[in-house]
Amino acid sequence: PTDVVLEIGPGTGNMTAPLLEQCKSLVAIEYDTRMVREVLKRVEGTPNDHKLRVIQGDAIKTAFPFFDVCVANVPYQISSPLVFKLLSHRPMFRCAVMMFQEEFALRLTAKPGEALYCRLSVNTQLLAKVDQLMKVGRNNFRPPPKVESRVVRIELRNPPPPVDFTEWDGMVRLLFNRKNKTLRSGLMVKATIKMLEENRRTHASLKGADGGTDDMNDIDMERGIEEIIEEVVGKGSKWEGKRAAKLDLDDFLTLLAELNKR
Repeated sequence: PTDVVLEIGPGTGNMTAPLLEQCKSLVAIEYDTRMVREVLKRVEGTPNDHKLRVIQGDAIKTAFPFFDVCVANVPYQISSPLVFKLLSHRPMFRCAVMMFQEEFALRLTAKPGEALYCRLSVNTQLLAKVDQLMKVGRNNFRPPPKVESRVVRIELRNPPPPVDFTEWDGMVRLLFNRKNKTLRSGLMVKATIKMLEENRRTHASLKGADGGTDDMNDIDMERGIEEIIEEVVGKGSKWEGKRAAKLDLDDFLTLLAELNKR
């Protein structure tokens, strides 16, 4: 009874009404103005109508209010951006209980070597603990959709891992572009090398602007990106022959640390 609940996409209020019985207050974010009217009408005149606040807007673009628990039945097209918005939300919430299309839900908990293991899996598991709660058959909906659904619980890791997420995601994104290739093959692509060289020059010039020395402090600009990649993941390295599809969180953390040393 002390929880503030954030409900994303309440629709006609099938979950909203029972949630209001159990929580201190509920904030609902609904894009469809017709559904806003429906959910307000549903609780109007009930003992709990003072607990409800409805925000009309896009859940991805709307600033979230403070909340303890989030519940949502999530449309496929906003599943990924919504998960990442929740993962970066502060102050931290206690948990989110969400329904997704089955394949998306399984990606959140996929393990190295599984077909569904992807950038989403790695990033989500870095920042949160995810549990599969239940499967929801398509016949529970009217009209029935073409796919099955699953309910998951997401709890943020507290404290969060001591990683620069922008750096981390940049590396993971590159490696999962060709997740079944060796790390060396995945990185030794002309477009990737060009991008990494440009990023390094930008990083070096920012360091210089922040008061770094003329040689850009500890950034060795004499060495090419290819040489660094070869040294870290090439022949004779501990990563020789390894593929992103088979690496776990600890592997990615170690690899990022090794790349940062160069």
